[in-house]
Amino acid sequence: MSLRVAAAASRIPRPHSHNPPFLSLSTLKFHFPPSHLPLPTRSQRYNIRAISEATHVEPQLSKNQQKESHKDWKIKMLYDGDCPLCMREVNMLRERNKSYGTIKFVDISSDGYSPQDNQGLDYETVMGRIHAILSDGTVVTDVEAFRRLYEHVDLGWVYAITKYEPIAKFADSIYGVWAKYRLQITGRPPIEEILEARKKKGEVCKDSNACKM
Repeated sequence: MSLRVAAAASRIPRPHSHNPPFLSLSTLKFHFPPSHLPLPTRSQRYNIRAISEATHVEPQLSKNQQKESHKDWKIKMLYDGDCPLCMREVNMLRERNKSYGTIKFVDISSDGYSPQDNQGLDYETVMGRIHAILSDGTVVTDVEAFRRLYEHVDLGWVYAITKYEPIAKFADSIYGVWAKYRLQITGRPPIEEILEARKKKGEVCKDSNACKM
């Protein structure tokens, strides 16, 4: 039965389409003689290429913007952007955070740093030791701050052991030594000189837009 139906169907005349679908340039070229399709001018070719590139680039830009969005951050990391050793860890976390979007990075050395936006933590205070702020406003410091940051990018195992005593106390002691001498270790001037330079810079910036240090 199915063979007879198929045979009958094959004898049914198929209507000829005078308006083939405009799916692609190759489709048009197949259905129409080349003489009916004048070659595009150089300007037209440029416009076609520009439209094609924009079509492919726009979704990628949108994806990158989503990665950099801090709308749903869970923890805020206050870091010293002038510290070369610190930036190695910051860059590692920032790269890892592209897949999570849970950490918001705040450079305290930037001109736009605002204590008011960061639980009242001023530059001098944050320079003394690592600070992180949870989304509920809780401030954490020292090794606990690192542990919380790493947990939010699924690297909690690195600092997991520091949850327990006496390891926690010992880890904080070690970090305290690093925090105290990190400016000397990285070849930077004492905190007093840095604060004085920032103060002078702030005074200059009151009357000028050129505030690059």
